[in-house]
Amino acid sequence: MLGEPVRPAHDLRNALAMVLAGGVGSRLNVLVRHRAKPAVPFGGIYRLIDFPLSAVMNSGMERIGILTQYLPYSLTDHIGNGYSWGLVGRNREVRILPPHQGTQGSDWYRGTADAIYRNLSYIRRHQPELVVVLSGDHIYYMDFARMIDFHLNRGAEATIAVRRVPLEDAHLFGTVETDAEARIVGFAEKPPVPKSNLISMGIYVFSAGPLIRRLEEAHDLRPDSDFGHHIFPTMLAGGDRLFAYLEEGYWQDVGTIRAYFDSHMDLIHPERPLNLKAWRVRTNLEENRLGDRPPAYVGRKGEVAQSIFARGCRVEGTVTESILSPGVVVEAGARVHRSILMHDVHIGAGARLDHAILDKQVQVGKEAVIGGWGGDQPNHRHPHHLDSGITVVGKLARIPERARLGKNVSVLSLEDLGASGRTLVESGESVGEDDA
Repeated sequence: MLGEPVRPAHDLRNALAMVLAGGVGSRLNVLVRHRAKPAVPFGGIYRLIDFPLSAVMNSGMERIGILTQYLPYSLTDHIGNGYSWGLVGRNREVRILPPHQGTQGSDWYRGTADAIYRNLSYIRRHQPELVVVLSGDHIYYMDFARMIDFHLNRGAEATIAVRRVPLEDAHLFGTVETDAEARIVGFAEKPPVPKSNLISMGIYVFSAGPLIRRLEEAHDLRPDSDFGHHIFPTMLAGGDRLFAYLEEGYWQDVGTIRAYFDSHMDLIHPERPLNLKAWRVRTNLEENRLGDRPPAYVGRKGEVAQSIFARGCRVEGTVTESILSPGVVVEAGARVHRSILMHDVHIGAGARLDHAILDKQVQVGKEAVIGGWGGDQPNHRHPHHLDSGITVVGKLARIPERARLGKNVSVLSLEDLGASGRTLVESGESVGEDDA
């Protein structure tokens, strides 16, 4: 439910949020080649991490630990001191928690539960009543105050946010079985044959004492412990009180190129429930001085329809059903359709883009064609990443004049097709030594 957050029956200052932001996210292909998945840009000016941070802020919690691991540099720069999310003050903080050597383990997180376990000293220092564990790479709006009240009113030791999906899709997620009182009686992580269409959203509320006890027990048995595979089944077997909190609002795990693309298309359809203004999503506009960009400009012959374009954009061509980040230039005669262009992409005159994702500072030469032609065969090197007709071009790549790139093509960051003399890339091909 949108609107002002519910006034909680309990003091949320006794809750500590822990955001899991260390995943590789390899299915996003070249978009995560040089950044952590939660740092991937979204919606023009945002990043994926903005959604959990904004939800925590809007729910009234004041302390967040962010567990980073894989290529954390841009993520750390983006979060800064937490000012953009109101997390600066005497009793407020956002703390980056990278892997570290010490008495509790090695220097690399080996599972979601192991990551929390090796930050128990941080949890104990704050002495919270509740620990809210969140994924750092999902698109959603949620008022955690309601979920926390649900958890406490039922005397739960753990509460899992769940939603319904078609049963044929449930095998992709952790599935939950409940009784008539919403108490969890079964949990299976990505079962081949699901018994339930209730899936875990990767959002958990724990009472601190039971969480610490179960993490310590799990670490003694297996250091690579994971919530879905180990902690929740162990809690159920041990008789702990686990409940399912049904959330029916918008939620998307953008773990694939197709899901990432589809979420962007949801932004530009007003009848769909992805509304960043209503959700009060915040971002860090001081990073790279995004707030200092000049106003966007559409030339006399430029046309923009059903699209989002940010400050600093200059459009002389035609843009339809697309998202343009700050500084994008679309020259005269160019056509951009159902595409996502990140910061400072330059599209040359007469170029054509259709179902394409271009990372930051990509240069596209005059009359080049990216996507919208050729066969539908999946990418030869990454058939499970690129199989829905979307072509992805990595950061700082250069596409020469009159080059032609088909569907499901992957171009590695920094690739210069002009220097290599390559001007034709058939559908399903990859360019560059890409092992992402």
